[in-house]
Amino acid sequence: MEKALPEQMSGGENDFEALMEESLKAPRSGDVLVGRVLLITRDSVIIDINYKCEGQVPLAEFLDHEGHPTVKEGDEVDVYFEGTETDNGTVILSHAKAEKFKVWRELDRAFQTETPVEGVVLGKVKGGLKVDIGVPAFLPGSHVDIRPARNLDRYVGQRGRFQILKFNRARGNVVVSRRSVLERERASLKEQTLKVLEEGVILEGTVKNITDYGAFIDLGGIDGLLHITDMAWGRLQHPSEVLKVGDKVKVVVLKYDPERERVSLGMKQIMPDPWTKVAEAYPPGTRIKGKVVSVTDYGAFVEIEKGVEGLIHVSEMSWSKRAVHPSKVVNPNDEVEVQVLGVDEANRRISLGLKQTETNPWEELAEKHPIGSQIKGKVKSITDFGVFVEIEQGIDGLVHISDLSWTKKIRHPSEVVKKGDELEAVVLGIDVENERVSLGVKQLGADPWNTVAERYPLNTRIHGKVSSVADFGVFVEIEEGIEGLIHISQLSNERVDKPSSLYKVDDELEALVVQLDPKERRIGLSIKALKQHEEREEMQAYLKREHEAARFSMEDILNEELKLDRDDSERRSARGRGNPR
Repeated sequence: MEKALPEQMSGGENDFEALMEESLKAPRSGDVLVGRVLLITRDSVIIDINYKCEGQVPLAEFLDHEGHPTVKEGDEVDVYFEGTETDNGTVILSHAKAEKFKVWRELDRAFQTETPVEGVVLGKVKGGLKVDIGVPAFLPGSHVDIRPARNLDRYVGQRGRFQILKFNRARGNVVVSRRSVLERERASLKEQTLKVLEEGVILEGTVKNITDYGAFIDLGGIDGLLHITDMAWGRLQHPSEVLKVGDKVKVVVLKYDPERERVSLGMKQIMPDPWTKVAEAYPPGTRIKGKVVSVTDYGAFVEIEKGVEGLIHVSEMSWSKRAVHPSKVVNPNDEVEVQVLGVDEANRRISLGLKQTETNPWEELAEKHPIGSQIKGKVKSITDFGVFVEIEQGIDGLVHISDLSWTKKIRHPSEVVKKGDELEAVVLGIDVENERVSLGVKQLGADPWNTVAERYPLNTRIHGKVSSVADFGVFVEIEEGIEGLIHISQLSNERVDKPSSLYKVDDELEALVVQLDPKERRIGLSIKALKQHEEREEMQAYLKREHEAARFSMEDILNEELKLDRDDSERRSARGRGNPR
């Protein structure tokens, strides 16, 4: 008994210790355990959790979207201990709750250590977005991006990293920020970028935003502006023609302002400049094909190769349609053949001609209508200096006001012609280079001044009408378009101070032709000489009568003749001093 009692007491102590140890190891409700799958039944999964009895998890917690089990016998899984025994001696476990417990624990750790967590944006809610980070979380609109985001819909479905701002497991309240993560990442990237950022360095960036004038490129923590003019050597209407948001691009730093942290970028500068070989590739006279890229009031720009454009000035578009707007000749995207007129490589300019690829109608005109030939055309316009007559479609010739009439004094061409009249003219000259044609109407007839000397020789008595009165004399119309001048000194034998005191317009008078210059188209007349001529004729007639009557002696006759000679000499001397030319 004595020996047995200690043994019994000793065994009891061991059992007690084992019982205490077992009770300490026994799971409690809410514990997360690691178990091994023993059996998969129709409705549940039996799991060994190293306890006095097995645990049971509903099969539904281990099914994928297609209804297939995601575990097999022997797999180890995390389970949540519910602590309720069933009638068959098993306890209720939950795999879903174990996963949820693990998520909350990891989120709590991330919150405490300020570690970002992965998540996906599920959709929009009032004031922001709903995010799945293992549990539902709220992302305020102000924390969606670094810059205010107006369109939250574009973030739905995106996966990203989020910083936990608020965490309350009891209430299931989690608030996250995407902006905090981006700012932290951006600050880190910026630090690295600034170490290499300098003018001339080539970097790779991401297109962050596109505007009408360019694109903002994220270089890694700092943005740079890529202006539209620095995207390509050729013409761009909009940056979206070559870039889209999210594109990875190589750019060169053109300018960097460290104080204001402003960066100007270039993309075309990385590519070869096509203008370096333009002068060699397109010498004047070269004919090439290109595409019209734009049309202006003064001409059209044609792309002859990528990055190289030339201008067809409106004056080089057509041989005859000078007044036509360029849009009536070409349109954007038209394929045209042009001729290179000149290259200014320093200023990146190429002058092109469109009309030079066609036959020059002015050269044909010179062959068809040589100088001296007659044409008939319609009066297209009238100016102060002449009349424009259409010779052919789009080609006009000018009849200068001085070539309208040999004799008429025309103050304005509208006095003799009007717009739309059919007019005959003679071709006086054709300037092919300057595209000008000179015409004459008066040349259709003979110049009446060519025969004036025959019709009005010196000492011819004329009868005319006063056409105008000037201070220096009186103009007399001898015939239509032909006038003579009676100088003030030749109006009378008496002194005359004002011609208007003797004559007025439309007065008729007679005078003697005393001077004639057909080249200068001048006729000098004299009333004074006419009277002297009449006196001489009367004297000669009188002497003739007396001679016949034998009343005068030979001496008297000689004296009279001497007197007449003196008179003629005085008249010629007076004419040299004051008579008109």
